[in-house]
Amino acid sequence: MKVLVTGVGGQLGHDVMNELAKRGYEGIGSDIKETYSGVLDGTPVVSMPYVPMDITDAASVEKVLTEVAPDAVVHCAAWTAVDAAEDEDKKDIVYAVNVKGTQNIADMCKKLDCKMVYTSTDYVFDGQGTKPWQPDCKDYKPLSVYGETKLGGELAVANTLSKYFIVRIAWVFGKNGNNFIKTMLKVGKTHDKLTVVSDQIGTPTYTYDLARLLVDMIETEKYGYYHATNEGGFISWYDFTKEIFRQAVELGHTEYSEDKVEVKPVTTAEYGVSKAARPFNSRLDKSKLVENGFAPLPTWQDALGRYLKEIEI
Repeated sequence: MKVLVTGVGGQLGHDVMNELAKRGYEGIGSDIKETYSGVLDGTPVVSMPYVPMDITDAASVEKVLTEVAPDAVVHCAAWTAVDAAEDEDKKDIVYAVNVKGTQNIADMCKKLDCKMVYTSTDYVFDGQGTKPWQPDCKDYKPLSVYGETKLGGELAVANTLSKYFIVRIAWVFGKNGNNFIKTMLKVGKTHDKLTVVSDQIGTPTYTYDLARLLVDMIETEKYGYYHATNEGGFISWYDFTKEIFRQAVELGHTEYSEDKVEVKPVTTAEYGVSKAARPFNSRLDKSKLVENGFAPLPTWQDALGRYLKEIEI
């Protein structure tokens, strides 16, 4: 199987390329930069094919996908800077990347009759209530430009293709890029007190585990909408931070112990208003995965432990 992966300079694209390589598939990576900017198992990619592609340019997408002629496209490229997306001078480019770019990919997947995976987000919902969101729920009420444009990408895929997987994820962390865990570890070394939001609830997603699932999916024809985060229950960002530091201490990093770093829970209102509204309820129902024969992701606690060892804090 030949698979084109977009956004390989980011967390998820990087891990999807690794997973394809493990299974002996032909993975071709793409991103906006002329040369590959990420890492593969800690070293620059030299053996995996890479091709630059501007997804907002329909001609560029047509040229690359026609030449590659993939059996599937895993579309990881996206604008993910949630707050920056709210800036007036950024909205057009956010739309161009998340909506137009996705439409360009979907159009070529239709022309080539290949499968497509599109990774979306809990931000397509309004984040109200406490009930987990169902993957086939169409009660879309995004609160931010990021959420609106990711929803636009979903609709571009669903309205263009029949052979698609739309996979909503949340609270993503991976080796190849910045994320909440890396931020907490960094500030935990320089601050003796931290305030972390405790009224936004969800579940983390480790890109290493998610990549396995996405490749599992393209090996099938069980198309549709899915939710995918790690197992282990719903938590707040405060709960997550406490567990990050607890596991770091277990690994011998005593600078994160409770007597050295105090972590205080605060409400979103107390923390302060961000440019982009965050969903309070990011609970995603993942039962459809098992119903369709896909193995659920490991617990987020287990994923966190593996990740902390992987990044060698």
